[in-house]
Amino acid sequence: MMKEIFDAVINGQIDEASKQVRKALDAGTAADEILKKGLISAMDLVGQRFGEGEIFIPQVLWSAKAMQAAMELLKPGFASSGRALRGRVAIGTAKGDIHDIGKNLVAIMLEGAGFEVIDLGVDVAPERFVQEAADGKADVIAVSALLTTTMQSMADVVSLLKDKGMSSVKVIIGGAPVDLAFCREIGADAYGIDAMDGVRKVKELLGL
Repeated sequence: MMKEIFDAVINGQIDEASKQVRKALDAGTAADEILKKGLISAMDLVGQRFGEGEIFIPQVLWSAKAMQAAMELLKPGFASSGRALRGRVAIGTAKGDIHDIGKNLVAIMLEGAGFEVIDLGVDVAPERFVQEAADGKADVIAVSALLTTTMQSMADVVSLLKDKGMSSVKVIIGGAPVDLAFCREIGADAYGIDAMDGVRKVKELLGL
């Protein structure tokens, strides 16, 4: 049954993924096992193929939609068992910036890797990011930017966390104008070169 779920996600078959997950749940398979062996492993392969240029964004999106449809069926199982997913990531585009293609792709890949994603959207103030973390909703804050004029907002997120004594919350940044040197300059915890690298870095930050 895992192979059918795996294949449905790889091929972006939304209805088939849901059908096979429902079948697995009815057969008594644990939600955690379906998540790891069926969904996460499939999205890992999708991410790998995307990173190697074998597939492109439309195929990634279809696979992500299949994974998300399947996840809807699994969520009650996690809620009833009191188990969280791998971690929670609050993601958004920096204040003053309304570009979201890169941010959306990272959010999709994070969900595919088994993280709970809180998508704050675009033009997100530093205070909003920090509030999510303060409410205990986020282990990692991910900030994206396309405009150089909005990079300062990333530094403000890091400063605000420091001011509030919330150094346990990790910050990852990414986007066209950002690089590792800037990441180190503002004291962020990680820099993601692209969507796949971003997911890798989030896993590292959380020791996964």
